[in-house]
Amino acid sequence: MGSYVLRRVLQMIPVFFGSTLLIFLMVYSLPGDPIVALFGDKAADPAQVANLRQKYYLDQPIWKQYLHYMGNLFQGDFGTSFTGRPVSEIMADAFPVTIRLALMAFVFELVVGLTLGVLSGLRRGSVVDTVVLVLTLVVISIPVFVLAYIAQTIFATNLGWVTPTVQDSTDLSQLILPAIVLGSLSLAFVARLTRTSIGENLRADYIRTATAKGLPRRTIITRHLLRNSLIPVVTFLGTDLGALMGGAIVTEGIFNVQGIGNVLYRAINQKEGPTVVGIVTVLVIVYLVASLLVDLLYAVLDPRIRYA
Repeated sequence: MGSYVLRRVLQMIPVFFGSTLLIFLMVYSLPGDPIVALFGDKAADPAQVANLRQKYYLDQPIWKQYLHYMGNLFQGDFGTSFTGRPVSEIMADAFPVTIRLALMAFVFELVVGLTLGVLSGLRRGSVVDTVVLVLTLVVISIPVFVLAYIAQTIFATNLGWVTPTVQDSTDLSQLILPAIVLGSLSLAFVARLTRTSIGENLRADYIRTATAKGLPRRTIITRHLLRNSLIPVVTFLGTDLGALMGGAIVTEGIFNVQGIGNVLYRAINQKEGPTVVGIVTVLVIVYLVASLLVDLLYAVLDPRIRYA
């Protein structure tokens, strides 16, 4: 196991450098001068522009900018935004909000999605199965921003249970509705994936053997069927946690959640290169760590899997 983890960590290194290089090139190769954009409609002083470009290392070739950024990154320095505020401080304020939102959405899709998927998979062709398939298809077909508007109209405007937008991003109760909207699409995929996986394993030989031995149905389902059926679901859930954090831009914007998605959206509009690259770098790390944890969970779910 130790050698496998070491190999996976070594494999993550080129992926990390490749991902950060790609986003760095995309951000800093965009047309237009971000320093000039800081002045807005005002005439930019050439001397001041030159000083700012030198301060942010923008007067150097792109490859030197990247090496300079990575050198500072390994020292824990994510750079400074064009407003003069350290990017690490910006992320420290916004990331906890997005993490709470993403975890709430993750728990929602995990509990509800698995429950619906198991019920549907065990009762294929029944009314429950049909209802789950229809509901998940509807959720998949509706864009997130439309689903958010529907949720605001029903639960905020008509019922008055919540406010249309989040007033306090640190209040978990106000994040419930945005979390449901954020996790709804993934919930539909989890339910359908679980249903399909259970349906396939129900026809497997080991299930027929366990049934022939006279094992209780609950034991067959919990100890044999679910453990094998959850392997593809775990793969999806592991990568989805990072996707929830990165995909929170639309949800946070609609519900006025002051999280990392909101910050990233504003940074892109304002061409805040250091902030964009810093946030995406952290999201890349989240994806890589989640992928490693998923691989390690395979051996827990399926004892036949062994890592040399």
